[in-house]
Amino acid sequence: MARMFRVLGFFTLTIGLMAFAGNLVEMALLFFLQTAFFVILGYLKFTERTYILLFWGYMIVTFTGFSYWTVFQMDLPL
Repeated sequence: MARMFRVLGFFTLTIGLMAFAGNLVEMALLFFLQTAFFVILGYLKFTERTYILLFWGYMIVTFTGFSYWTVFQMDLPL
């Protein structure tokens, strides 16, 4: 399970680099932060249960933030 967090770090790094190449600096910084988070967690050698709980917590925070942003912060299309 620790290896999967390092894989998530690799994919978030890839997305961050593509965002940076596309001049989306805020998005790139967000994904670089996630990369550091996943890679650090990947080397901490937690138990399987802890990794699953961390992933569920990450998903809840991410989907809550995404839903808040799309409903309350984005303008309505005309």
